[in-house]
Amino acid sequence: MYKIKLYKYSIVLGLCLVVVSCKTPQTVAETPKNPIPESFGSSKDTANMSDIKWSNYFKDKNLVALIDTALKNNQELNITLQEIAIAKNDIRVRKGALLPTVGVRAGAGVEKVGRYTSQGAGDASTEIKPGKEMPDPLGDFTVAAYANWEVDIWKKLRNSKKAAVTRYLATVEGKNFVITNLIAEVADSYYELLALDSQLDIVKQTIKLQTNALEIVKVQKQAARATELGVQKFQAEVLTSKSMEFEILQKIKEAENKINFLLARYPQEIKRDNTDFLTLLPASVNSGIPSQLLTNRPDVKQAELELVAAKLDVKVARAEFYPSLDISAAIGVQAFKPTYLFTMPESLLYSFAGDLAAPLINRNAIKAEFASANARQLQALYNYDRTVLNAYLEVSNQLSKIDNLQKGYDLKSQQVAALNRSIAISNDLFKSARIDYFEVLMTQRDALEAKLELIDTKKEQLNAAVYVYKDLGGGWK
Repeated sequence: MYKIKLYKYSIVLGLCLVVVSCKTPQTVAETPKNPIPESFGSSKDTANMSDIKWSNYFKDKNLVALIDTALKNNQELNITLQEIAIAKNDIRVRKGALLPTVGVRAGAGVEKVGRYTSQGAGDASTEIKPGKEMPDPLGDFTVAAYANWEVDIWKKLRNSKKAAVTRYLATVEGKNFVITNLIAEVADSYYELLALDSQLDIVKQTIKLQTNALEIVKVQKQAARATELGVQKFQAEVLTSKSMEFEILQKIKEAENKINFLLARYPQEIKRDNTDFLTLLPASVNSGIPSQLLTNRPDVKQAELELVAAKLDVKVARAEFYPSLDISAAIGVQAFKPTYLFTMPESLLYSFAGDLAAPLINRNAIKAEFASANARQLQALYNYDRTVLNAYLEVSNQLSKIDNLQKGYDLKSQQVAALNRSIAISNDLFKSARIDYFEVLMTQRDALEAKLELIDTKKEQLNAAVYVYKDLGGGWK
């Protein structure tokens, strides 16, 4: 009779726990608000260059070899690979939480209670026949197997495992994003190195022109057709150009070491072709449509997966408000003497219990964790919106840059051609004393600056083609 009443009370208590625990805060439902535009400006191109493998996109075999080495040795990439391994191990931890915990326990102990205690006063060992008294103090020897299992009623553990899997996939996308950035950085540094080589050649050619002009003005001074001021001005210009030569040599060294760092190796010469830098042509651009960024850009996919994981974390935090069901069981042998340990069935022990528990009072900690999980979900949402917006703007900027750089390069090429002609004309006029040294100096200086700017523009063109390939999501496939 008492067992039936106790059973009824247990059911009523369990229902109360469920009702009370179901009063949980509501999740703040948020979805991305800003739809991505349908095109990049007026372009309706549907072909996407990001589908091209990086080894086919770059035509320079030396650059391809450098990128291949970087993908094998780069430390940042290797660090990212370890992050993937950590995330993968976290999945195993979450999977383990779904299964029962089983263990084996063996123990030995001794206990002596006072005679004038509730336990000692009820000791009937004195009534046992002589020689059969229970030992005092009383030993305790146990060998048992035990198991504990939390029943995943509210999918808390399963959602936790799904969140771990999603974060693992996010780390994989993070690795892909590191690859795209690494490829772009190596290519950027390589083209910078080629540009510096070309600028060094231009400076050396200019030094020869200035040295020839210096010799001419010296001869004119001896013939009283020029002054010492002209000689010193030309001498200063030659020294300025020679100083620029060493500045460029230093920049070349730093550019080589930057590439060596990306390749995780100590300083060594970077192998490269000596072809005319200005003859290099950037790759043709096919931008596709903006919606392709959602599947091609690793950082966008990573942000999306992190948002999914954050939503699962909210579900896990909400499940903490609900009752949890824990089941425990044990089976083994127990006796006060080792010789009785395997006497069956007297020494046999077993247990089986189920606990239903839910928080009733002082749930502030659970509420705070739920609020934090909800805030992290909103953070992930805003980060996703920001990542998509940044991806679109990066591509838009590079496409505009490519167009404007081409127009600027055409004009600078015409400027350099005009200045090259003006150098020849000024030298002829100076030899015939029809112009003074100042005009020759200014013409040579303008030509040098224009040539260096033209090389910089060519470098920016090549790098723009590299970065639009990266920004479209190319390189990791």
